[in-house]
Amino acid sequence: MDQTQDAGKPTTQHIFIDKESPAVWRALNGLGLKAREAADEAGISRALTELLNVRISQINGCAYCLNMHVADALKKGETTQRLAVLSAWRDTALFTGKERAALALAESITTLPDVHTREREDAYARQHLNMAEYSAVSWLVITMNAFNRVSITSQHPVRREAGEQATSQEKSQEESQEESREKPAQD
Repeated sequence: MDQTQDAGKPTTQHIFIDKESPAVWRALNGLGLKAREAADEAGISRALTELLNVRISQINGCAYCLNMHVADALKKGETTQRLAVLSAWRDTALFTGKERAALALAESITTLPDVHTREREDAYARQHLNMAEYSAVSWLVITMNAFNRVSITSQHPVRREAGEQATSQEKSQEESQEESREKPAQD
């Protein structure tokens, strides 16, 4: 953090906890790599992994992770149509049985619904995923939730891509957001 808190007045600077505690961040990245290895060994495609990352990030509202994983999903061959309807995947026929099971499990682990809903989603997932796939998807979901929480807590910014121009309305919104960040909170 660049600025210290001054006599009880909150600061506008964000603490990037990944930078502040790099050993913990490296450990989380190591867990993420192990989860990906388990997914690879279980036959979970990288495309499905990215689809799960996007859905989890949608649920958690992590803009930074959504920005990253939508791009990664497209690189892995995911379609814009399926990404566009991902939050309503249950209402389409665009996803396979395995994908639907993985998405149901991801949503259940992410939202931790009541026990009856968890049991129903778990049973559905087990109908379509073998034990290795179930375990791998679970670990992917658990680690993606952790990454979301790091980015949300740190308020990692989403930056415009090189060459992308902002509209005048977007520029005005960005300027007002910058101004509100620069002003200290009033008592």
